[in-house]
Amino acid sequence: MSDFTLIIITALVVGIFSGISGFMVRIFIDQRSQIASKNAMNQQINMAQERSQEILIEAKEKALRIRLESEKEINKQKNKLAQEKNNLDSLRSGIDEKLDFINKENNKISDQLKFIKNQKSELKENRELYAKKIEEASDITLEEAKEILLKEAQEDIEHNVAKKYRIAEEELEKKAEDHAKNIIAEAIQRFASEVVGEETIHAVSIPNEEMKGRLIGRDGRNIRAIEKSTGVDLIVDESPDSVTVSCFDPIRRQVAINLLNDLIKDGRIHPARIESLARKSQSDINKTIRKAGEDATFDSNVKGLPSEIIEIIGRLKYRYSYGENVLQHSVEVANFSALMAEEIGADVKVCRTGGFLHDIGKAMTHEIEGPHAEIGAQLASKYEIDSKVVTTIREHHDSEFTTTESFIVAAADAISASRPG
Repeated sequence: MSDFTLIIITALVVGIFSGISGFMVRIFIDQRSQIASKNAMNQQINMAQERSQEILIEAKEKALRIRLESEKEINKQKNKLAQEKNNLDSLRSGIDEKLDFINKENNKISDQLKFIKNQKSELKENRELYAKKIEEASDITLEEAKEILLKEAQEDIEHNVAKKYRIAEEELEKKAEDHAKNIIAEAIQRFASEVVGEETIHAVSIPNEEMKGRLIGRDGRNIRAIEKSTGVDLIVDESPDSVTVSCFDPIRRQVAINLLNDLIKDGRIHPARIESLARKSQSDINKTIRKAGEDATFDSNVKGLPSEIIEIIGRLKYRYSYGENVLQHSVEVANFSALMAEEIGADVKVCRTGGFLHDIGKAMTHEIEGPHAEIGAQLASKYEIDSKVVTTIREHHDSEFTTTESFIVAAADAISASRPG
């Protein structure tokens, strides 16, 4: 074999070997690339799963925090109920003491009347005795002696007796009227009963898991936008068909509920749309509040209230206290107060207006600290409501009252509270 032929064969062998080697290297590189892509994809999946777990853990922690806060508020309400029960017990004790006092006063007056009656009998006996002695000492007859005695003593005797009777009757009538008004108003309060505290959370139905994921948004951005625009807490747990709204302010809670329903219906869920629909929901709620205040004022037959007061009391449409809607309760207390005032002769207008506004402070308790009775009284004073009405608002949870109208409003409040709904 010639050298040239050998060279050609060698070149062919080297070329074939190089081609096979290049092909093998290419296959190896492609396999490494696929493995790297697969590893990167698995890493992204793992990161997404880890983030999902983090969001779920955060949601559970938030749910636990909200539950603890709710339990704290419920315990606070229970303590408040216990305190009010103690106040009622003290009030009952005070009523019993006043009844004992009235009985003693009545006994004193009865003794005075009995004494006067005995005095009158003694005067009559003495008059007959004097007449008999005069008849024995003179020639005049008994009838003539009586006539003489009457002329001399009748005016003084009748005047003294009538005066004592009149004083006793006036004292008895005054005491009976004053104490009767107080006892009626106080005793009616015994009808008050304990009921369930107000709702602070509300579950909004979600059509499916996909919609729930859209409400949450990437990394929870939509939920944060909803919470920021409404001021509520959203609890997202493992339940696929609901999201829970939690807030102690009932109006904010209702704004968030309406917003969620609008977002689900609209389908366009992103931070800008959330802010837009939140403003619309707040505007709709404000209109509803104004209308509710006007309707309640009309139903209560209360006149002359400032528009600001009407708007504030309309907020009670979304407030529940001890299981009863506070706005409906206020209308009921206004009408009860007016009826009782008519029966016992108290100031009907003061009682009606005081009954209607007695819980207005509850519309502001999420903005101003303090007892709702004191907040309501300050609010009424600010808008120049009659000072007598302000007194009924301030005293409607007290155990002692300075006016009969305060007794009546407190009694009407207790009657309405004993029949919630």
